[in-house]
Amino acid sequence: MSEPIVSTADGIVQGSAAGDVRRFLGVPYAAAPVGANRFAPPQPVVPWSGVRDATVAGPNAPQRTKAFPGLDTVPLIGEGWAPGDEYLTANIWRPDDDRTGLPVMVFIHGGGFVIGSKDAPVQDGSTFARDGVICVAINYRMGVDGFLPIPGVPTNLGLRDMIAALTWVRDGITAFGGDPGNVTVFGESAGAMAIADLIASPLAKGLFRRAIVQSGHGGMTRSVPVMQRLVKKLAKILKITSDATGFGSVPYDALIDAVEAVSAPTARIDLRDEAGHEPVFGISRFVPVHGDDVLPERPLDALANGAGSGVDLLIGTNAEEMNLYLVPTGVRDKIGRLLATYVLHKSQPQARKVLKAYGIGTKGRKPGQALTDAMNDLVFRWPARRFAEAHKGRTHMYEFDWRSPMFGGELGASHGMELPFVFDTLACATGEQGLCGPNPPQDLAERMHALWIRFATDGRLPWVEFDAETRQVYSLVRQEARHEPAIPAAPFLP
Repeated sequence: MSEPIVSTADGIVQGSAAGDVRRFLGVPYAAAPVGANRFAPPQPVVPWSGVRDATVAGPNAPQRTKAFPGLDTVPLIGEGWAPGDEYLTANIWRPDDDRTGLPVMVFIHGGGFVIGSKDAPVQDGSTFARDGVICVAINYRMGVDGFLPIPGVPTNLGLRDMIAALTWVRDGITAFGGDPGNVTVFGESAGAMAIADLIASPLAKGLFRRAIVQSGHGGMTRSVPVMQRLVKKLAKILKITSDATGFGSVPYDALIDAVEAVSAPTARIDLRDEAGHEPVFGISRFVPVHGDDVLPERPLDALANGAGSGVDLLIGTNAEEMNLYLVPTGVRDKIGRLLATYVLHKSQPQARKVLKAYGIGTKGRKPGQALTDAMNDLVFRWPARRFAEAHKGRTHMYEFDWRSPMFGGELGASHGMELPFVFDTLACATGEQGLCGPNPPQDLAERMHALWIRFATDGRLPWVEFDAETRQVYSLVRQEARHEPAIPAAPFLP
């Protein structure tokens, strides 16, 4: 069988075919972000002559991954840094037939805006192609290069990369058999946060018809002045000037060392806003900023003013998101009342009141469990519901509440747990150290995967739309909707 060939606007690419799926890997959507392009907005691809090999994934953004104790995280975040200049690339999967006009789904990976890639095994788009969808997954600039507002450098370069990739999809996906008028962008964690920001961005208007936001929302942005504290801190650690020349002079390994140093829980840096809230709760120092041309205002304010009203939205969270961070490390079971209060106070000025509302100090209630439950709501659940309430377009909400048996059943419905179900790639997440444990339910993966495809195809879902009055959230496991209580007022939310 001959290998598939596609002629793009930039040149001819040759992929591979197997299992009724054609794969085109490492196809550039922008020029390599090196040299003069490193701290510039994404530049056009340099066309090539001849046939470009699109059978290998190629490089990804500079990063350094770390494992969670007792968990195999490679299927979720990939093998780590694959060095190389040309990493603003996309993988494309399509059915191995001649169909055209197929729905398109573009995946944006998570990883706290500092790790991850389009090539993580659990996010293999072959399953979507198998079921009649063109699936695209992209890399983007991260960390210092993508989300640090260096003076004199365009802000939000990572978001600009995503916009460039979506523009490339709009202009070129027809060559792969996709319908540029039926594009759904979906992502998890940092990828979902980015998508929420793109829904609110005037620069992304019209680039996608639908969006699926998995464990994300538009609440994790900072102002440029607040992020300047991070710029100065990193420059001091690296002993450089806080400009493009200074940061561009540092080898990537040393730059990543500094990123790890400033990301440590013990790092002395205050990224709280004027009201004393830290919207990211220490999970990542690097997030998009608002107040530029990409995000002129906070995403929630933009939605209130009608931004993104033409985008169909599916948004949801997992029932026990923070378990991923606090169970494998043992923090949930070991942390005491004073330390739990101190940890939360670094992000939430009313930490004592919050934790009291979650039962801290009550007989039989562990401080770490109160902290975990509070952060499940503060970091993920409530901000997602606020985003749903602010969105003026068609909106559906879900909750993923299947509980993994890992760590004696305590990992539960943690952050990232829905991914192998969405992609129907459970084999990547099973085993002694697999996220889903030894025997996850294949029928749930098939059902959830089909729901995502159904939504991407025509926007339909088998439960009613969310609205601020009913606050209806659909349980993907129980297959039933419920009406949630009203979101608490301040001081619990910024």
